Amino acid sequence: MPLRSPARAALACLVLAGSVPCAQAETASWYGSGRRTANGEHFVPDGLTAAHRTLPFGTLVRVTYGGRSVVVRINDRGPFIAGRAIDLSRGAARAIGLSGVGRVHLAILG
Repeated sequence: MPLRSPARAALACLVLAGSVPCAQAETASWYGSGRRTANGEHFVPDGLTAAHRTLPFGTLVRVTYGGRSVVVRINDRGPFIAGRAIDLSRGAARAIGLSGVGRVHLAILG
């Protein structure tokens, strides 16, 4: 069965993460303000965290952009703009050189 939605593709990657590397090309953006994340943590703009609509809190994801990569931990929900799959914290975006919106590769590590 083809994976027609980003949520299904992400779930498939999560299920396979223990045995098979799984990567998908997605659109990412970044955010740098907020008080609390959806899991209740204090938001740290320069941390290595990210928001995703469906991945469980605590999931580690390798984000690669322009040959640079960073591992982020999902601790928030979003993005809330159509067509975007992940919102990186400002620190994570800086670590890979993402200054706006860009096409990234996501690999779910677990």
